[in-house]
Amino acid sequence: MAAARLVSPRRTAAVAGLGVCAWAAFAALTLIVVSRHGAPLPPDRALLTWSLGHRPPVAVAAARGLTGTGTGAVPYALAIAAGLIAGRTARQRRAAALMGLLCLGLGQAVRYGVMDLVGRVRPPYEDWEAATSGWSYPSGHTTTSALTAGLLITALWLRAPCGRGALTLLAGCWGAGVGLTRIFLGVHWFTDVLGGWLFAAGWLALFLTAAARWLPADIRPGADVRPGAPESDSGRAP
Repeated sequence: MAAARLVSPRRTAAVAGLGVCAWAAFAALTLIVVSRHGAPLPPDRALLTWSLGHRPPVAVAAARGLTGTGTGAVPYALAIAAGLIAGRTARQRRAAALMGLLCLGLGQAVRYGVMDLVGRVRPPYEDWEAATSGWSYPSGHTTTSALTAGLLITALWLRAPCGRGALTLLAGCWGAGVGLTRIFLGVHWFTDVLGGWLFAAGWLALFLTAAARWLPADIRPGADVRPGAPESDSGRAP
């Protein structure tokens, strides 16, 4: 019953509304970046200057370790884990794991398109403390980790396991922390990271809303498919 309440039409509409706000903010930030031809904004310069003066070896090593979890196999493994948590049945778990992978994969494809269109240059190479390549906006590590954290948090709240508050906080701190390391290590401007967070929020909201609206109940993560279990008003959309 808790899961049914969490994916009610009212909550789905709220998620969609938050997604619209995130996309609007992302569009506004992107227009600002493009209008300046990628030149850094005052907060970008200020935070890079701060990071240059606060890089003890231990902090740099820790930041490199954390930033490494924002790409490669780790986010995709966590997306699969989120699917396994979210589903009530084996079929739901398979569907949720696949949707998590699709959310990350398709999100990356769209983000790459935005990066190529904007073509923003990264901070100066001599300020880097990590290897990287490609355009700067929006940050890939930031987007990937934020999307993955969002999937994990959604899964935890769908199933409402014991200790979900602590696990939600851990996932959120990880997702935010990866983005912050990109600034600290000098490989992204602050607005690259902000853009990654906004893109991730908008993309996740779009994906979750679409899943709630169109997925059949028998494979929709969190849906109660026991005989006699109450259905949503539409029979399909929570």
